[in-house]
Amino acid sequence: MRIVMFGYQTWGHRTLSALLTSGHEVVLVVTHPRSEHAYEKIWDDNVADLATQNGIPVVLRNRPDDDLFEQLQTIRPDLIVANNWRTYLPEQIWSLPAHGTLNVHDSLLPAYAGFSPLIWALINGEPEVGVTAHMMDQTLDAGPIVVQKAVSVGPRDTTTDLFHKTLELIEPILLESLEAIAAGRTDFIAQDRSRASFFHKRSDRDSRIDWTWSADELDRLVRALSDPYPSAYCFYQGERLRITGARVSTNTYGGTPGRIFYREDDGVVIVAGTNARRGTEHGLCLVRVRTEDGTDHLASDFFSKMGGYLD
Repeated sequence: MRIVMFGYQTWGHRTLSALLTSGHEVVLVVTHPRSEHAYEKIWDDNVADLATQNGIPVVLRNRPDDDLFEQLQTIRPDLIVANNWRTYLPEQIWSLPAHGTLNVHDSLLPAYAGFSPLIWALINGEPEVGVTAHMMDQTLDAGPIVVQKAVSVGPRDTTTDLFHKTLELIEPILLESLEAIAAGRTDFIAQDRSRASFFHKRSDRDSRIDWTWSADELDRLVRALSDPYPSAYCFYQGERLRITGARVSTNTYGGTPGRIFYREDDGVVIVAGTNARRGTEHGLCLVRVRTEDGTDHLASDFFSKMGGYLD
């Protein structure tokens, strides 16, 4: 098959790498220009460089335009493959190839359609995550499933761990999907829309700690925002404080959420939870923090005395 690839960052790079081993012909690569967005500066292996190294023409676009559409009409690909294309693909493009467009998405669709699925899934305590290859239709991330594979979420996994686990699924999922499509199969699995969820792009506000969340939820938030992602943060004495290591406290603590309360083993417990006033909830035990100047501290050293609040 003659394939055009739309993709960006490491996900797109890994997809193009797999396509290059597939035995199919990649006739064009469409990717985004580099961005200064915090979440687009990480996992940023360059798709354009890989395409150029392999003699494949490259088009840089933030969004498809008429010129690109005309180019695709001239090329007449058998299939478009997309992974981490960050803007809307109009129907005139995704429906143009004879076999349509195969999109590769890093969640177990129909759950976690949209953006940053691994982060949201870890925050929500999902037992597994994965990758889905599906045929594109009018609704984002909602088309029939071609191949889907899952991996378990470990008890102390971070999003960084899950990124590497799911990245390894891209090549086998893509190659299996291409084999099915090239064979003329169309009997793919319709998504159960009653189980669908859709998440927005993350911004700075989404990383701010809300101390009324339970300690379990806050522990997952900190692990979900592991390096190199922008860290979970709060404010201490008016300055931003990033939380880079934490765990659920061993004991339960009572009081007002956000209170810097107690030294426990190697950390400092912050009161947490909507029912913290009852003294029945665990706190979040901070282990490592990072100040605005980028310096990392042990929480037990940083908080020289107990008392006061994190906002």
